[in-house]
Amino acid sequence: MSSGIFTFRGNPLRNASFCGHIDSIPTDIDIDWTFVTDFDTVKTSFGQWGGGTGWTGQPLYVEWNDSMTQEFRQKSDSLTSNFGSKEIIVSSLCGKLYFINYETGKASRKPINVLNPIKGTGMIDPALNGNYYIGQGIPKRRPIGALVVDLFEHNVSDIFPEDPNAWRNWSAYDASPLVVGDFLFRIGENGTVYKYTREKGNIKLHSTLRYCKKDDSAGGMESSMAVYKNYGYTTDNHGNILCINLNNLEPVWHYDNHDDTDATPVLELEDGIPYLYSGCEMDRQGGEGISYLVKLNALTGELIWEQQIECKKMILGGKHFDGGMYSTMLLGSGDCNDLLFTNICTNNPPAAGFFCALKKETGEIAYTKKLEHYAWSSPVAITNNDGKMFVLTFDCVGHAYIIDGKTGEFLITKLIGINFESSPIVIDNHVVIGSRGTNIYKLSIK
Repeated sequence: MSSGIFTFRGNPLRNASFCGHIDSIPTDIDIDWTFVTDFDTVKTSFGQWGGGTGWTGQPLYVEWNDSMTQEFRQKSDSLTSNFGSKEIIVSSLCGKLYFINYETGKASRKPINVLNPIKGTGMIDPALNGNYYIGQGIPKRRPIGALVVDLFEHNVSDIFPEDPNAWRNWSAYDASPLVVGDFLFRIGENGTVYKYTREKGNIKLHSTLRYCKKDDSAGGMESSMAVYKNYGYTTDNHGNILCINLNNLEPVWHYDNHDDTDATPVLELEDGIPYLYSGCEMDRQGGEGISYLVKLNALTGELIWEQQIECKKMILGGKHFDGGMYSTMLLGSGDCNDLLFTNICTNNPPAAGFFCALKKETGEIAYTKKLEHYAWSSPVAITNNDGKMFVLTFDCVGHAYIIDGKTGEFLITKLIGINFESSPIVIDNHVVIGSRGTNIYKLSIK
């Protein structure tokens, strides 16, 4: 059986601990290798997207078993001399998929040109049928939509372009897909939940859910769906949190969390009951407002607690940057089992942000720590032999931070890249993360 990190935040609950290991207390961050992507200089009506990775842009990691490794060697002419069993797959803003040898940082296969910039995180089908699912993020050219990539044939084997029946006219897909049972689920920025049957090389539409709140238009979904058993949980840019029965795509409950929510909801079981954590941005409220962080009973939608954090909107170069929460929450473990962590963009003063620890039980803020710049990247963790948890997070000007999870003490602040919007993965004491520009990094925590 192959293992790895096949989707955004690692599992259907979106709460994979991403918890690496270190023997004692972290003292430094070293760069093991740097992989360089292409840089797209085409100017579109939505800007110039360059290369590297954007938000959420999390790499995927797979350790192919012997039979899969052999099958790739037999069937694919795309492999390079650096192909190995441990592989990183990165979706880039330059419109290409990259395959990287985890050990060496060299290209393990030729890149695949998917023509449009990709901002989100893809998914490797856990059935290991060769399918890789990804959505395009910006319409540099038409069509734009959701893709299936055949990793054996090394090409785009299926594309689902603009949906003429969608209730919202924006066909980007930043959400990471998810396989539940025999079905693939995708949620789109066109306001639609898609359910597909799947087989090697392609998928077939089974059914859809299109929804909107009364007296409102359909909201686009940029966050990834979280799933508990047969229940899927989505958020959208109108502030809706929706629980869906995935068996029949019928709504179960709805919660209004006030504003645009791009961060992926996280689920955790407590005494057999699933609870959902989520937080919104400050977008639809005007120049100033509140980021609402909530804990809900995931079976009923009942509010357990709400934490309000004041934020502002920042205008820079004619563009607005919203305040609030873009990062997906990290659940504490070890000596931080009672905490959860996230990054908040306050923009007060402009471009300001902080790292925040909250108490899971009450939502009370345990502490906040000012970062050098606001952060969209989702935090990950490492623990040591004594069960101490250290949080690793990145900001949007290229700093990496290692923080004592219990106290909030900054152990390491180090400038590495130019802009880490993307979320990282952690494997043992190693971290892989992409940056805006061109660089993908593998780092070691010492």
